[in-house]
Amino acid sequence: MKKSTLASDGLLILTAAIWGLAFVAQRVGMDHLGPYAFNAIRFFVGACSLLPVIVWLRRREPGGSLVISRSLILGGMAMGVLLFAGASLQQVGLLYTTAGNAGFITGLYIVLVPVIGLLWGQKTGLNTWVGMLLAMVGLYLLTMHGDVTLNKGDMLMLVGALFWALHVLLIGWLAPRHSGLLLAVIQFLTCAGLSLAVALPTEDITMTGVKGAWAAIAFAGVMSTGVAYTLQIIAQKNAPAAHASIILSLEAVFAVLGGWLLLDETVTLQTLAGCAVMLSGMLLSQINIRLLRRWLSKTPAASSAG
Repeated sequence: MKKSTLASDGLLILTAAIWGLAFVAQRVGMDHLGPYAFNAIRFFVGACSLLPVIVWLRRREPGGSLVISRSLILGGMAMGVLLFAGASLQQVGLLYTTAGNAGFITGLYIVLVPVIGLLWGQKTGLNTWVGMLLAMVGLYLLTMHGDVTLNKGDMLMLVGALFWALHVLLIGWLAPRHSGLLLAVIQFLTCAGLSLAVALPTEDITMTGVKGAWAAIAFAGVMSTGVAYTLQIIAQKNAPAAHASIILSLEAVFAVLGGWLLLDETVTLQTLAGCAVMLSGMLLSQINIRLLRRWLSKTPAASSAG
């Protein structure tokens, strides 16, 4: 495996870990603020957390990669719109469906990414398809408990999964062409502005609520937003979108781990099996099946020659 690919995979795993643990912060934050207000403040904090880094890099490398262009601005805004759409549909869908259904249906973006990618002329290897299938099975075991029923919330989640898939694909296209930091800031500000536009007429935003949620906002804003989404953009410079979506789906595994460690949530045998299958899918997606076949075909000959 190339060093650049290995580094990208490491960044994607770290991103999934931060996102998974951020579910704890988001649950706590929702006790004090509405979902749109929380997202507006969270993404604004995320954008602000990157500004010192951008200023430092500009001073260090005046003629560096932090180049602002029309395509950068439009691309970052498009990413922000997709991010807002996915997050909003997920939040509204939770009003009508269970958390298990929400987690599983949102995870369908793992399949949607390579399917939509085919329309863009992006080829996906057999190992990625098999790894994706295992990831979906693991996600099902991890999130679904009891009977599977479809309702209004499930349909909203399904539409949201489409936006998450488009978001991953768009990042995969823009990341190699522009500065990841600048794309992240524009994306966050766009999403924050849209969230605030919805929150002001529909939710009650008070300083008491903001103070009560400050710890959750700090983690979700700086780590989950400022750090993790930026790491995703940087990692996808060298990682195909379908491959990245499988690793990012490990967010569900880290969410279970965070709930168990910090919220005393129960971990069942089915949950552990789901985590194991998802990890197997992620590892399988790393294997080049053609090279593996070639190695296996040479192994008997090598052993008999000895």
